Amino acid sequence: MRYNAVETIMAAVVLAVAGVFLAFAISHSHFRPEEGYYSVSAEFSDAGGIETGADVRINGITIGRVARVAIAPRSLSAVVTMSIRPDIRLPADTMASIASKGPLGGKFLKLSPGTSRHHLAAGGRLSRTRAYQPLEEVVSKEIFQSGLNNRP
Repeated sequence: MRYNAVETIMAAVVLAVAGVFLAFAISHSHFRPEEGYYSVSAEFSDAGGIETGADVRINGITIGRVARVAIAPRSLSAVVTMSIRPDIRLPADTMASIASKGPLGGKFLKLSPGTSRHHLAAGGRLSRTRAYQPLEEVVSKEIFQSGLNNRP
C-alpha cells in the first residue's frame, strides 16, 4: 500500500480543525459570570430541564445567563440563579418562566417585566414565577378539553 503526501496533509488538517472545535467546546462549557453582572434568583416548582449557561431573555433579547440551578433544602423547589447585565434594571414585579426554544430545542428563562417603580437589587429574588409545562401536557390538556366540548 502506498500513501500519498496529500492524504497525510489532509488528515492532519482535519485533526487540527477537530482539535480547535474541542478546545472551543471545553473553554465554553462552564458559564462564568461576566464582570459587572448582578445575580437574581427565582424559585420554581418545576425547573423543566433548564441548565447552567441557558439564556435569560426579555422580549426575545438575551440579557443574561443562568448561573446556577439548585434545590432548596426545605421546600425542595428548584432555585434558579441568573446573572443579569448591569444596564438592565428589573422591576420588582417581574415574572420569570421557563420556556422552550422549540419542540426539540433547549430551554431558556423568559422574564416578563412588570410595572413596579421599584427595582430588584443584586441578590434579589423574583417572587412571581410560572412553572415549566412540557409540550406533551399542553397538547393533552387541549385534546382533553376539546373532547369534552364536543360531547352531545
